[in-house]
Amino acid sequence: MALCAVVRPPDRAAEPVVLLNPRIVGESQDADEQYEGCLSFFDYRGLVARPLRIEVEHARFDGARVITSFQQAMARLVGHEIDHLEGRLYVDRMEAESPLVPVEDYHLTGQPWRY
Repeated sequence: MALCAVVRPPDRAAEPVVLLNPRIVGESQDADEQYEGCLSFFDYRGLVARPLRIEVEHARFDGARVITSFQQAMARLVGHEIDHLEGRLYVDRMEAESPLVPVEDYHLTGQPWRY
């Protein structure tokens, strides 16, 4: 079975990144916490810790396997989408005591993540 993640970079002018059968094969120990949202929990945002850099093995369109490194916002976005392919949602990565924030109370919508 083939799996595909399509990730739109934070720079809206950049082309979407297509990852065929992706899997994370490495990550930095350095991480940060940022709020994430998702169509699965559209009305809420949650604080999620993720590594600042990940290495992803994936197939190119010609079938060759390659490893691509993603950093900061792209690492977060790619990791989020790979989580979906593996059956996880961002709420699965939240600390148990960290509350979901209703989108009407979340005041950072439209703001880029800060690094």
